[in-house]
Amino acid sequence: MPNSKAMTINPAAPDARGARQARRQSGLRTNSAAICAMLLVQYGLGMGVNLYAQVPSADQGSGLAVAIGRALTSQPVVLAVHTALGLLMLVAGISVLVRAIRARHRRAIATSTAGLAAIIAAAFSGAAFVSNGQAGASMAMAVLTGVALLCYLATLLTVNPTTVTSPITAIGSATATGAAAENSPIAQATRRGGFAD
Repeated sequence: MPNSKAMTINPAAPDARGARQARRQSGLRTNSAAICAMLLVQYGLGMGVNLYAQVPSADQGSGLAVAIGRALTSQPVVLAVHTALGLLMLVAGISVLVRAIRARHRRAIATSTAGLAAIIAAAFSGAAFVSNGQAGASMAMAVLTGVALLCYLATLLTVNPTTVTSPITAIGSATATGAAAENSPIAQATRRGGFAD
């Protein structure tokens, strides 16, 4: 009879994969919640810029890249903060998309891709508004920010927090339960031959 090598099954391997997947989904939810908060703050700043700030005339008529640079470095301060937060949201949007891809969550990939596209389009609309001062560009920026917010809220709703229980933990829990049952007063009385009268 030919010798056969015994297969070694590592019960911790599926558990490690499951725990890693749970961590990735948790990170994805955290990033999605953070970018939702950033978008809400950006909405408020955008309304402040639109209602109370005057874009300097020197910033108008320039290209998109120049408009972003001037918005970051010139007055009013609320415009600079609004622009800086917009650029941070681009980085955060890329981070959410990367986390969705690493978690292999198809719906989250779709919603985070759409959210990032909306943020990019809103950034271009904002730069166009600083460059030419058109109300349509400001309106497009506001609508696209709302679309991005809906996309990341959808990501939060589609990615459920997962709890992973390892086979080893389950066996240990069952063993501990069995040991506790064996040491119960009823079990001890049964081993002694019954309850005392």
